[in-house]
Amino acid sequence: MSFQDDAAGIPAGPASPDRVMTPPAAESSRPTRTAAVWVAVAVGLVVLVLLIVFFVQNQDEITVRFLGLEGTLALGTTLFIAAVGGGVLVALAGGARILQLRLTNRRRQKAVGGPGAAP
Repeated sequence: MSFQDDAAGIPAGPASPDRVMTPPAAESSRPTRTAAVWVAVAVGLVVLVLLIVFFVQNQDEITVRFLGLEGTLALGTTLFIAAVGGGVLVALAGGARILQLRLTNRRRQKAVGGPGAAP
């Protein structure tokens, strides 16, 4: 075997069972759960920093009226509460749709005798 064959990872003869040739790039090319969690935490921290900047820059007091109630809040807090309320509405609508699809799928599986159908 020559030096070039060894550097290129080309075996000189038949491959022995104790010697497995794997390219180095294949070992680390797949993301792990730990990497995904690390990225999620990093993104979450960036979002939190941006929220802090948003609150600090929007300290002006405004009057808020809702269902006959009246009060004053900081502009940043008011907008944040409105955004969270909108997110809750979207989550409720999405949850209702997922429940509807699951019920439809369960009924369809029972009708055709698929997985999960009673024997």
